Amino acid sequence: MPGPAPTYRPTLTPEQGAACERLRRRPTAPQAQVARAKLALLLHARPDLGTAAQARQLGRQVNGVFRWRRAWATGGFRLTDKPGRGRKPALSPPGGGDREGVGVRTARAA
Repeated sequence: MPGPAPTYRPTLTPEQGAACERLRRRPTAPQAQVARAKLALLLHARPDLGTAAQARQLGRQVNGVFRWRRAWATGGFRLTDKPGRGRKPALSPPGGGDREGVGVRTARAA
């Protein structure tokens, strides 16, 4: 028995579909992007297929398929991750000054 229709139904333009197809065929493409391209092509071919069925067909987790469907439906189409917050800030020296060499050990003269 099929479940309810998917809430998020992203649509692809023909250019986006062609880009996904090219990426899917590239042997040196990042595998995470290839998996997303396969998902996008499956969504384009069968938009009424449920999230769980798509995840099963692609061998992916249901939550991941749902998240990408939602991201594409609400925030536009992309195959790459959003940039993260970057490197964590380094701790400043206790004095807060711009002293060089703080915390660096030097060899003792014997």
